[in-house]
Amino acid sequence: MDFYIVIPAHNEADSIGLTIHSLVNQTLKPKQIVVVNDNSTDNTESIVDSYVKKHSFISLVNNKSSNQHLPGSKIINAFYKGFDTLDDHYDVICKFDADLIFPSNYLEVISNHFKKNNRLGMVSGFCYIEKDNQWVLENLTRKDHIRGALKAYKKDCFLEIGKLKPSMGWDTIDELLAKYYNWYILTDESLQVKHLKPTGISYNKGSKYLQGEAMYKMRYGFIITSISALKLAYRKGNFSLFKDYMAGYFKAKKEKLPFLVSEEEGHFIRKLRWKGILGKFKL
Repeated sequence: MDFYIVIPAHNEADSIGLTIHSLVNQTLKPKQIVVVNDNSTDNTESIVDSYVKKHSFISLVNNKSSNQHLPGSKIINAFYKGFDTLDDHYDVICKFDADLIFPSNYLEVISNHFKKNNRLGMVSGFCYIEKDNQWVLENLTRKDHIRGALKAYKKDCFLEIGKLKPSMGWDTIDELLAKYYNWYILTDESLQVKHLKPTGISYNKGSKYLQGEAMYKMRYGFIITSISALKLAYRKGNFSLFKDYMAGYFKAKKEKLPFLVSEEEGHFIRKLRWKGILGKFKL
């Protein structure tokens, strides 16, 4: 299968070389890698350029944007700067972060999964972070969720879900819409990816309200948003975040921000969320 990879990178000089090195040494080589240097002020550009000179399948796109590091729109807008330079001859499109080290068989294993199931729309491994000199699972979400750091989409699925939404919550919306269109999602615990920077380490203070805004835009409704916000705050070990998430939700509702999904898709999403919530209470 032909893999095209887009890597948005903002001030990733300490990690982008490790990420690219792990990808060029895959047992199944990617056909294209595009790194989007998104307004970096460090040596990200020069490091990527050194790989561009060595490998014809790697390219660099320099993008000017704000220095404000907010999850969602910034990284997806950067993704599209790279994606728009590619042709459509790919089988799998990947959006990877610039602070990952992939095992050498990562793309090969993912390719094999896609080949076994024509309705498999998304596949990934798991992110591991270094803690006390050991690599441990970065356990921020349930294990059947594919982290935004390492998304890989089958082409037909990617197009049917309308590609990626430039908003906080994009990496949840994509999975919900994939399920809406009857695609399957798979996570492979054997694929352990080293995540060099824990999620959210560079987010600014304003980003905490965007989580609640995203829940509104996905048409969760008040009750599901409350449950999801409480669960997320618990996972992060900071219950004060619950207040911030809900404040973001009510602010978005008051301002009547545009939804990211249709009414029909929203109905499906709420039904799916309730099924998951109620399923955990069954004996």
